[in-house]
Amino acid sequence: MIISHQHRYIFFAVPKTGTHSIRHALRAGMGEQDLEQVGLFVKKRFPFPEFANIQHGHISAREIRPVLGEEVYGSYLKFAFVRNPFDRFVSYCAFMARDTNYMDVAPVQFMKHVIRVLKPVNEMLYRPQHSFLTDADGRLAMDFVGRNETMQASYDEVCRRLGMPSAVLEKVNSSKHRPWQEYYDKELVGWVGELYQKDLEMFDYRFE
Repeated sequence: MIISHQHRYIFFAVPKTGTHSIRHALRAGMGEQDLEQVGLFVKKRFPFPEFANIQHGHISAREIRPVLGEEVYGSYLKFAFVRNPFDRFVSYCAFMARDTNYMDVAPVQFMKHVIRVLKPVNEMLYRPQHSFLTDADGRLAMDFVGRNETMQASYDEVCRRLGMPSAVLEKVNSSKHRPWQEYYDKELVGWVGELYQKDLEMFDYRFE
């Protein structure tokens, strides 16, 4: 997460959506009073005791809102990026299998094992995207939601709204795998669709 008092925005870093590319671009325009919480590549922490034990930067709207207060939270541009849940699940599984050959020799079986046997529901990277971006009533709490699939255009729009110069985004920490559609059979499509149903509905995604 980045909180910019200079440009009056809050960037919510949803896991596995290309957040490091966005962070890298935003850092060029950060001021001395701006804040960042991140735990990979660069390690920075917010000066808030509420997050002293959190070692990552994927903080939700429900967590940060009471800390910042309504004056800041309500007046700053709140934005994030999301990704097709079917694509994101492949990326998650590729990350989990990075030290093995599971995603090369038996990807569908491994992905089914993750979703039906491991069931890592408390794992941050596995959590539905809406859980980071909604308020206590389950309503979207963002002013703008960009899409991983059109990341450059979405980032350009964020910069336009903030009155900041845009920049060409770089690929940072991207997983290596084939097109995500190749990793599914009909059964797995149904399981992943059920798991991330609210993400599919809220952000208008489907298997295509």
